[in-house]
Amino acid sequence: MNVRHKVAILALDGVVPFDLGVATQIFRVARDADEQHLYDIAVCTPDGAPVRTSVGFSIVADHGPEAIDGADTVIVPGVHRGSALMEGRNEPEVTAALNRRRPGTRLMSICTGAFVLAAAGLLDGRPAATHWAWAAQFRQLFPDVKLDHDVLFVDDGDILSSAGVGAGIDLCLHAVRADFGSDVANRAARKCVVPPWREGGQAQFIERPVPSPGDTSTAPTREWALRRLAEPLDLRSMARHARMSVRTFTRRFREETGVSPAEWLTRQRVEHARKLLESTDLSVDAVAREAGFGTTVSLRQRLHATVGVAPSAYRRTFRGL
Repeated sequence: MNVRHKVAILALDGVVPFDLGVATQIFRVARDADEQHLYDIAVCTPDGAPVRTSVGFSIVADHGPEAIDGADTVIVPGVHRGSALMEGRNEPEVTAALNRRRPGTRLMSICTGAFVLAAAGLLDGRPAATHWAWAAQFRQLFPDVKLDHDVLFVDDGDILSSAGVGAGIDLCLHAVRADFGSDVANRAARKCVVPPWREGGQAQFIERPVPSPGDTSTAPTREWALRRLAEPLDLRSMARHARMSVRTFTRRFREETGVSPAEWLTRQRVEHARKLLESTDLSVDAVAREAGFGTTVSLRQRLHATVGVAPSAYRRTFRGL
């Protein structure tokens, strides 16, 4: 029998509709290989009453705060309430709703939802993320929080937080991947027509220059490289495939992806290794070769840097799914 993971999404006054939609959509389309839903989703408000959104309309949720009682995950989407957002406090009913969660419940915030968790004292002494535009104000209000203003999301075990807008997609896909593996997360990403994986430590795209329309894209070379991860690819071979100088290729690659070619290639290899560990019985040595790391030691170092565990431990995590 399929036991679904219960997700409660707490919509507050001033909720950002995009953030609310991201949380509901990603978990709704996450299904197993037989297309069975893996999550039960309940959108709730602190008192069961309708709430105004940040863009001029109201929403009526199907649930009140009781939806939090049995939830495995509680998500707070971003809120925008003008100056009230910046006061660093929650209304009593919001605090009461958050306090209904049971021990061990995973908490997640999207964008300025981090203000809500911080105001409840839940982020003191812990790392967190929020939208870069609100970082200075966040630090002023919550000096005890270890804010990282330049990452897509932060996973601190039982509390996860993301930067703004699109980073909420990355956070939710990351949670799905942690719960049910890369195959499920990748299928959910395809259904939503979004990139399947961006590492949490990737920088937010802050005023990054957009390539001019006349520039040649590096996308064909990225596709070419993805089909050859087991081969000894390097910057020169990628630039040669793109028919660009190394300098031009590196510049355009960073403009289009936000990272260097070397960083991107390492991330793709880590993701491929994760999928092989989850879905095949290949030895760890074989996985290292297939992903292009060459040696088990290199794979172990890269995987530990990304997810904090060794390849064998990572594989055991998904054997019971």
